[in-house]
Amino acid sequence: MPVFWLTDELSFPPAELANEDGILAVGGDLSPDRLLLAYSMGLFPWFNPEDPILWWSPDPRFILYPQSLKVSKSMRPYFNQKKFTVTFDTQFEKVMTACQQQYRKGQGGGTWITDEMIDSYTELNKMGFAHSVEVWQDEELVGGLYGISLGKIFFGESMFATVSNASKFGFITLVQKLKELDYWLIDCQQRTKHLESLGGEFIDRKEFIKFMEKNKLQKTAQGNWGTFFSKDENGQSLEEK
Repeated sequence: MPVFWLTDELSFPPAELANEDGILAVGGDLSPDRLLLAYSMGLFPWFNPEDPILWWSPDPRFILYPQSLKVSKSMRPYFNQKKFTVTFDTQFEKVMTACQQQYRKGQGGGTWITDEMIDSYTELNKMGFAHSVEVWQDEELVGGLYGISLGKIFFGESMFATVSNASKFGFITLVQKLKELDYWLIDCQQRTKHLESLGGEFIDRKEFIKFMEKNKLQKTAQGNWGTFFSKDENGQSLEEK
């Protein structure tokens, strides 16, 4: 399959037309409207800072079903002893910047997250679509993750940790919350040993696209998740759209 070049028009070709590497299109921009359209179709941006924007639809897709979450025996003491505390949507930009600066083997001192991406996703956070998970040890931010929520799917983007198991603690906490809200799946995009140990698995792109089509009919819980998760089960703190 060829790679499509985007114009200023706010549109994408169908996700199933991505090439064998998973690349669908090149170009466009990182405006909130384009990002929301991309995620609604199961696409995500991933590119080197010096390169054009690349839009991906990999096959197979690595996902995690909330009901398949695995909490290892080694993690249970962290929860039993409440070694960390978790908040939501209180430090979105700080979490994303920490993900940008997180050292990962083979990626030098940073990641693919550009300053423009931070600006765009921060705007999506203000709009109530992008969310962050913050993990604290005492009063220090030691881990976290961020992503996009649409319908019954959470699209995870990146995570960081400065203390062992902090990001895993935050991710497990998030998945447990999403399970309570009957989310269908967490999109992990690419396989990592970290996510696989938590229950992540591959599904075919065709199956993933079917989820995306059904998801367009679902309401999105749009708002601040810190407010929402602090309410009891009868609380209504997110605008349903």
